[in-house]
Amino acid sequence: MPLLHIGHLTRSFGATRALTGVDLSIERGEIVALMGANGAGKSTLVKILSGVLAPDSGVISLNGVPFAPRTPSEAAHAGIATVHQSTDIVGAAGLTVADVLLLNRLAERKTPFFVSRRSLRRQARIMLDAPGFSLPLDRDFGDLSAADRQLVAIARALADKAELLILDEPTASLSGDESRRLFNILLKLRSQGLAILYISHRTTDLEAIADRAIVMRGGQVVRSFRRPIDFSSAIEAMIGRRLEVARPNAGGQDGRLVFEMRNARLVPTSLPFDLTIKEGEVVAITGALGVGKSRLLSAIFGASRLAGGEMVLDGQPHAPRSPAEAIAAGVAMAAEDRHRSSLMPEGWPGHALAATISLPHLAKWYRRGFLFGDRELRETDKAISRLGIKASDPLASIWSLSGGNQQKAVIARWEAEPGRLLLLDEPFQGIDVGARRDIIEAIRARADRATLIATSDPEEAYEVADRILNIDRHTLWPIATANPATQGTYA
Repeated sequence: MPLLHIGHLTRSFGATRALTGVDLSIERGEIVALMGANGAGKSTLVKILSGVLAPDSGVISLNGVPFAPRTPSEAAHAGIATVHQSTDIVGAAGLTVADVLLLNRLAERKTPFFVSRRSLRRQARIMLDAPGFSLPLDRDFGDLSAADRQLVAIARALADKAELLILDEPTASLSGDESRRLFNILLKLRSQGLAILYISHRTTDLEAIADRAIVMRGGQVVRSFRRPIDFSSAIEAMIGRRLEVARPNAGGQDGRLVFEMRNARLVPTSLPFDLTIKEGEVVAITGALGVGKSRLLSAIFGASRLAGGEMVLDGQPHAPRSPAEAIAAGVAMAAEDRHRSSLMPEGWPGHALAATISLPHLAKWYRRGFLFGDRELRETDKAISRLGIKASDPLASIWSLSGGNQQKAVIARWEAEPGRLLLLDEPFQGIDVGARRDIIEAIRARADRATLIATSDPEEAYEVADRILNIDRHTLWPIATANPATQGTYA
């Protein structure tokens, strides 16, 4: 008898059918990868298993018993725990690791009114020791690395006697070393009988740990693969077409120089470096987390300052004192965490798809305070067509869109106005292969600007860029040329 069995599960949102009859089973002690393009139904399935949504029809059983949780708390108590990509909902700055570990228990009605700090620490230590995690209990949760926040979330989930752990893009914000550390922990938990449903767009993650891959498309399971997993076939099943090698057309060879950095230093102790980018050229910067990728883009965008050197944009000195000055000069940026930096919270004014695209252009599009939406709606219709954004209409909430379509909207924001330099920080984080290719096509279609991309994934860099630079200790180094046509040119 499988641990989890799902039979012909369906779920619709109005006229949109998110799940059209999902059938799958998961055994104890196996790691199952859940693959699918954005909009394939993965998030809806996870929300049903987590008690956030109820299915329209179908059956779910856990340990042979009907499973129909009405809340995440009910799902967790029954044995299914979910750790989401963002750890912001796990805890907050100002709380210790021990506090965050015990938040669920402290919220229970049976918790005594008076509890001692010693008792809390003892319970928290048991929660960490059980899976073999080593974290300082008194450390501020806000000071932890993304990897350690993930461990806190997993430890808290396991403390509720979870039998199935659902992980949603757990390595999206982790370095290579941190990812390998997480993999070792997951393999250990699997050996102890825990079942893990692992959602990721990174085939390197899945190749490292998955026993089986389940592929969803159109709201149902279309293929299943056992280890060794044929990822080319899995991706073809995921996107519904043959997988062709995406090679960018060589750009920037004959274009005019758009942007230049001379003797630049990101921090006082780093070595100086030079950087040039031409019209039509896409340059990718790759490297581990914390080595300077985001700092470099931030300095160009006016959100921080260089420690030394100078920048030149279209032959003129470029030293923006704010992002507003950078935007006025023709520099645009999509930051790493789109949820924090690019999207208005759900329910706030400006959370619609059209408003998301128009946000940085309000002063130009709506002069003298008159808010006429014609320009906004026209640009949104163009973006939906050009980038293949899947949305019911331009006024749909940005939060009703999948992660890949949200990222397309952020890119479309800067496609709506002429620009000279586009900065993209981890633009493919948490999006599927199909959405990534749509975005790459849009990026490379613009011959009138230069593009600088920061990514921690070398495969992504190779797929999109004309040139690839490595950043280490806040200094740029040439490592590869993605295009044979640009062979030999680095900076």
